[in-house]
Amino acid sequence: MLPAAKGLASVLASSASGALACAGLRLANAARQASTSTTMSQTQQQARSFAASAMPAYQPESSGHIAPHGGSLVDLMVREKDYKRAVVDSCHHKQECSDRNACDVELLTVGGFSPLEGFLNKEAYEHVVEHMRLPGSDLLLGLPVVMDTNNEAIVEGQRVLLTYKGQDIAVLEVESKWVPNKALETKQCYGTTSLEHPGTLMVATERGKYYIGGKVLGLDLPQRVFPCATPAHVRADLPADTDVVAFQCRNPVHRAHYELFMRSLHAPNVRPGAVCLVHPTCGPTQDDDIPGIVRYHTYEVLKREIDNPNIRWAYLPYSMHMAGPREAIQHMIIRKNYGCTHFIVGRDMAGSKSSLTGDDFYGMYDAQEFAIKHAPELGMQAVPSLDVVYTEEAGYVTAGAQQGCCGQLSSGV
Repeated sequence: MLPAAKGLASVLASSASGALACAGLRLANAARQASTSTTMSQTQQQARSFAASAMPAYQPESSGHIAPHGGSLVDLMVREKDYKRAVVDSCHHKQECSDRNACDVELLTVGGFSPLEGFLNKEAYEHVVEHMRLPGSDLLLGLPVVMDTNNEAIVEGQRVLLTYKGQDIAVLEVESKWVPNKALETKQCYGTTSLEHPGTLMVATERGKYYIGGKVLGLDLPQRVFPCATPAHVRADLPADTDVVAFQCRNPVHRAHYELFMRSLHAPNVRPGAVCLVHPTCGPTQDDDIPGIVRYHTYEVLKREIDNPNIRWAYLPYSMHMAGPREAIQHMIIRKNYGCTHFIVGRDMAGSKSSLTGDDFYGMYDAQEFAIKHAPELGMQAVPSLDVVYTEEAGYVTAGAQQGCCGQLSSGV
């Protein structure tokens, strides 16, 4: 076993969830001994070339980076101390955020959800649920970004101080308050109203009776045990006039992930000299997933091992919905705001299974097809990942290119 593989195992074993994570990552330990060649086979290049068709090049800003969604990067942080104090003093209510709420507040504040300047009001929420677009601008938005509450006393026109673990993080100016049609929301956004779907279960059982929407004034970023660079900071570190391929993952990293994002730099619709932003989500996902702090440590081990200037690293404070195709669009918009021009779409991206039967809610390639369909409108390009298998004879190869080798399927994120 190579030193980095030992380090990865050590990190996982030291966690409360280490035993589960180590069992799920046995492939990573064994695969460190395999060849790390990322040469693309002709079969794989031909199979992936469909993603490049009819996709325009992105339109850069003067900085040489792709323009954010809507044209400009939103920054909602209040920095002047006296004004910040006055804003806090003007609040009528205080509400403690859940882990999911805090992720949304942070992404709103730093511009990860650009062009949003706050939580959706009733009109915008209903439009996004039905049409996957913002009213007025008609810009794409995969999923509604909402704040929930059970506080009966909150009324429109008031301000609510949002806290997280006792820390003041933002003020919400309440523009509208309503009882959402959660059945319609889950049917439109997740494709099902079944509580067997983790996203539907979350909406039905974790969120409060009301949604409140309006402008957000940022006070401070949530204090986390792992760093989450802002879109502005990530963009400043990216090279200009260069393709930037985003790799999203909600799981601890393993060898198949490494193969996917390394091979993406040679995809037919990615220009030479590209960089890959490895940008895993470290917020809440579904109940049986491995905690964010464990996921973070696995990426840090791999980061130290490969030490490759063409691979950039950052962590995203995002709460997964497991919404399949519509969540793929949400991820693409967020990564565009972080400066990415391309987005890797894995098998059954953001997919989920029934908690009773184990049946998949989405088709294996539904998210890929949906991302390819909407990528031109976003000014981005999708990089669909093919299945990668490990063979004793040839190491990691694309499924279908084994040429008689005996292999095990290993890709998927």
